[in-house]
Amino acid sequence: MSSNTNSEWTAKQNKHFEDALATYNKDSPEWWQNLARAVGGKTVEEVKRHYRNLLRDIDQIESGKVPVPNYRDTTNGRRM
Repeated sequence: MSSNTNSEWTAKQNKHFEDALATYNKDSPEWWQNLARAVGGKTVEEVKRHYRNLLRDIDQIESGKVPVPNYRDTTNGRRM
């Protein structure tokens, strides 16, 4: 499988990444390789970078630095 070294991740790759995070044991010595294999088209280093970005995003959300969206309830037009 060839490696796509650009930083863009497709929706499919993101979904595979999320599924792999839920599937593979982080304590496994092959964790990064398993994640990269599950994503497809990304190197271990790209997966590590993507994971660090995810952790940073989660930290910003949990620390209140990202505003909670004001979703509209589509069933009756009211804001949730």
